[in-house]
Amino acid sequence: MSLTTLIILLTVLAFVLVHVFGGKLAFLSGTPRSVWLSAAGGVSVAYVFVHLLPELAKHQEVIGDRARSAGLLGAVESHAYLIALFGLGLFYGVERFARSAMGERRPQGEVRSPSVFWVHLGAFALYNVLIGYLLLHREENDLRGLIVYAVAMSLHFIVNDQGLRQQHGETYHRYGRWILAVAPVAGLLLGLTTNVSALLLSSLFAVLAGGVILNVLKEELPEDRQSRFSAFALGAIAYSALLLLTA
Repeated sequence: MSLTTLIILLTVLAFVLVHVFGGKLAFLSGTPRSVWLSAAGGVSVAYVFVHLLPELAKHQEVIGDRARSAGLLGAVESHAYLIALFGLGLFYGVERFARSAMGERRPQGEVRSPSVFWVHLGAFALYNVLIGYLLLHREENDLRGLIVYAVAMSLHFIVNDQGLRQQHGETYHRYGRWILAVAPVAGLLLGLTTNVSALLLSSLFAVLAGGVILNVLKEELPEDRQSRFSAFALGAIAYSALLLLTA
């Protein structure tokens, strides 16, 4: 077994364990927000802005060439960033849909309409499948890029898991965590059995970039979170410096 394969398997295992045992990380729950969650959010955002968005420039070349050859918005030079914006807007729409039902909550912290929970969970399940898939299909196949991706996404999973636990309570613990734990494994298996075009791969990366930005900031910005800006900034600065020093 190669070192790359071992890291991929360990990363997927980490993704699974985050969701299965996230409820036992009691020190991450509560208000004010845990400094560790804010720091993890900073790391995820640093990964997007220092690593993933610059990488989108390469994907823009692929998408732009295909768009021009197809006669689609040939004069536009920012297709990849528009797709990233679409990803952000898509997750924002799902989040607003879920939060609009939070005024109708049961005392146990569960929304009254099951459809709200399943739509919200379904969006995150697809998101986890995408992250698992991109473990194998990335623009850069070097070991450093894999480790950078693995660390950032593992911490991002912790942030998402804690947010969903707070939002959906026992329903998430009973059903949601298992589905989200299986999703990155499904993404990895999908990556092992299928190959997509360079155009679609570039588009998936762009959607991921927009999704990470929205999912981190929507956990950090609400006033009721009482987030720790210093921890968020420290996480972002430290991981940015690490990315720049190891580039």
